[in-house]
Amino acid sequence: MDHKKIGSLFIVLGLSSLFLGLFFGSIGGLQYLLPPFLKEQLAFQKTRPLHVYLVINWIFTSAVGCIYYFLPTVAGRKLYSIKLSLVQFSLQVLIFLIVVIFFFAGKFSGREYLEFPPWITLIILFSWILFMINFFKTIPFKFNDVPVYIWSWSTGLIFFFITMTEAHLWLLPYFNNNIIRDLTVQWKALGSMVGSWNMLVYGTSMFVMEAITGDKKVCRSKTSFFFYFLGLTNLMFNWGHHTYIVPSSPIVKEVSYIISMTELLILGKILYNFRKSYVDAKLKYHHLPFRLLSFSDGWVFLNLVLAILISIPAINLYTHGTHITVAHAMGATIGINTMLLLGSIFFILDEMNESLMEKLKKYFGFSIVLLNISLVIFWLSLIASGIAKSIGMQQNNLFAVIMDNLQPYFKVFTASGIVVMLALFMILIPVLKTFSKDILLKEK
Repeated sequence: MDHKKIGSLFIVLGLSSLFLGLFFGSIGGLQYLLPPFLKEQLAFQKTRPLHVYLVINWIFTSAVGCIYYFLPTVAGRKLYSIKLSLVQFSLQVLIFLIVVIFFFAGKFSGREYLEFPPWITLIILFSWILFMINFFKTIPFKFNDVPVYIWSWSTGLIFFFITMTEAHLWLLPYFNNNIIRDLTVQWKALGSMVGSWNMLVYGTSMFVMEAITGDKKVCRSKTSFFFYFLGLTNLMFNWGHHTYIVPSSPIVKEVSYIISMTELLILGKILYNFRKSYVDAKLKYHHLPFRLLSFSDGWVFLNLVLAILISIPAINLYTHGTHITVAHAMGATIGINTMLLLGSIFFILDEMNESLMEKLKKYFGFSIVLLNISLVIFWLSLIASGIAKSIGMQQNNLFAVIMDNLQPYFKVFTASGIVVMLALFMILIPVLKTFSKDILLKEK
């Protein structure tokens, strides 16, 4: 058993989580149109948190798998402890099963995005400590001469632990007895937590970019480190646009607004450098990892425009709590993070079974294009429904009237969301089979 098998185990768990998350997300979309659909067996109050948890779990778990797969190559030494990684994986499976069972049973006792019982967080944090030990014991502890993705991974690991802990401060009376303090800290923690998983995903993508192009200078350049530290600043401070409507400190909001204007420019610049290096290396677009990274580049641009707009207080006042916020989250989760992770996973598959990847190139190419076209329609329909809802609220229409007026938009985003699910299923099924087969072969 080696680090590559460990990485594959986490990736299979992550892909399985995405598979289920897409399924429950589609059920939730249908329930927008047909509220009675599965209301007794699986109400929207269950499908939504299931969808959210499983998709977030896909991002974290797959990023962990990719890091385990690449880390010894980066460090130039063996993984510190295979046993620790196996214990971490076992805990990850346990957490996955407990949370899903609790959500099915309707046992919710946490907060938004973390709606499982708080004691489960103790298991999550313990498993993360094991990961941190393995990571920092494997890499050479000389940060003055390492590529930027080592810094990115390190930041993601540390800040996930911090923000997951911070997200549970509401359990203390000092916070839960003051609604302003409670909301501010909660959204600060969750906003920064998004930044922590971005650091893990972006770091993985930067390693893949370097491996594809063979250009080791990009990830060690002053420009890359400048944008890394700008990203770190975003992680720590740009959460404030979530709390514009909370009567908290104006300074926090002003600083957040200024920093939010740099959001996603970081990754956009790095991806631009990658594309330039790729062209210089005379590599072709049909290379699947590059194609996925290129699509993520387009989603960076689209989400950048939307992120800047909803970070403007005068606009945020009308968009907050509408489907425009959901569009931003979906664009980031699927358009950016999922495309980047799939790009890294396809890079691994190229190494694992190059002949199969060549054989399925056209099939995967079609699936990727279908995914992105349907995702654009899905994204635009969410924005349109958000604008329509905002207009209805400004006109003081009854909520029932607003929801009736949104039905055409719900039909479009439900239909396009189902196509997104099917396109991803087309990608996930052969990828899952390939990874599972490789794990079994290695076991023998």
